[in-house]
Amino acid sequence: MKKRTLFLLCSMAALGACSYAGAEEIEDLKRALNTTWVLVAAFLVFFMQAGFAMLEAGFTRAKNASNVIMKGVMDFCLTSLFYWAVGFGLMFGADRAGLFGSTGFFLSAAGPGTPDGLWQFAYWMFQVAFAGAAATIVAGAISERAKFGAYLVYTVVVAVLIYPLAGHWIWGGGWLAKLGMVDFAGSAVVHTVGGWAAFAAAMVVGPRYGKYAVDGRPKAIPGHNIPLAALGVFILWFGWFGFNPGSTLSGLNGSIGTIAVTTNLAACAGAVGAMLAAWARYGRPDASMTLNGCLIGLVAITGGCAVVSPVAAVVIGLVAGIVVVLSVEFIDKVVKVDDPVGAVSVHGVGGLMGVLFIGLFADPAYSAAAGVTGVGGAPAAGLFYGGGLAQLGVQALGELTVIAWAFGTTLLLFAAMKRTIGVRVETEHQLRGLDITEHATEAYSGFQIFVTQ
Repeated sequence: MKKRTLFLLCSMAALGACSYAGAEEIEDLKRALNTTWVLVAAFLVFFMQAGFAMLEAGFTRAKNASNVIMKGVMDFCLTSLFYWAVGFGLMFGADRAGLFGSTGFFLSAAGPGTPDGLWQFAYWMFQVAFAGAAATIVAGAISERAKFGAYLVYTVVVAVLIYPLAGHWIWGGGWLAKLGMVDFAGSAVVHTVGGWAAFAAAMVVGPRYGKYAVDGRPKAIPGHNIPLAALGVFILWFGWFGFNPGSTLSGLNGSIGTIAVTTNLAACAGAVGAMLAAWARYGRPDASMTLNGCLIGLVAITGGCAVVSPVAAVVIGLVAGIVVVLSVEFIDKVVKVDDPVGAVSVHGVGGLMGVLFIGLFADPAYSAAAGVTGVGGAPAAGLFYGGGLAQLGVQALGELTVIAWAFGTTLLLFAAMKRTIGVRVETEHQLRGLDITEHATEAYSGFQIFVTQ
């Protein structure tokens, strides 16, 4: 009897140990899957730097292509270093009064000793790719006339201050997060910050030589390689499948498929909307407008990709595509801010629309499936889905705050640089091209480009 009792006790202990080991293995597998998913998404978002570089190079003139590439390389390198040292801690460190983080500088929370410490490495890699995307948006808006050194100074400031603080308010547990603002993958944090910073920078730097006639009429300055710009758009589109679905931060979240679908549909609808709007307005289906229509569709769906239905995604993309045509024309002809690539319209206006669309189209069924909460801690619900004005009001407040922050700080920074180190190259340098005058190189050495009237 005693032997049987002892045997049963030993068996139960063995089964418990096996069960415990099985639970540990399952948790290890979950962590491995989530880490792999986040890193793959991070690599896709990083590759978007190539997309930005190709897009901006194609939309500008051949004599400035090397300058565009240099800005794209160095803004990511500087962002990585300074975001590692300061920005990441300000964005995701322990919250202080809802305004900024105060721990995790130099990635101090990461380490090989614990699973959470190891996870921090992957999480930082994902977040720094986003920070780099926010920084590089400004490059296109000030192309062909900005000093390279001034751009590098801006990159450091956006990496250590402008982007991280806005990110903390919404993603780092700050005051907007506590109010229930939803910005799943960054229509506000990434695109509004980058787009409205680009607007301020372009205003201070001023237009390119020859952009506006004596009477103020804008002159078209065509980009040198539309196929290269199209390649950039396709690379960005591809990278967006890391940008949006990757923001689940988990390969176990079933909403990954939904997010990929809404992302793709909004991009397609944006391209169609812009093509039709340009066709109706100018009598031709303009290629550059269509490309920017695709991009603004992506920007506008970024914040709400996890909380809206596919039907809503099509509506969002279509409306955004139409608006980008009107916005580019308005900024060029009425506001008279020279933006060679349409960055302000795509990212600034697109980011604004994306945040507000959440307040209209957020569907609590999709929000619950993705684990996204809004006002009051409940699944996010927009005006059209029974949420009333509560979510829309918080979205509007958050968006206006981010616009004021990004535009105001960048305006002050560029105004200060204008008075000190200067932000604009000489007219002669613009005529010769920044490749030669800033970098002593040519993007297309040995080629002759003839211009016929």
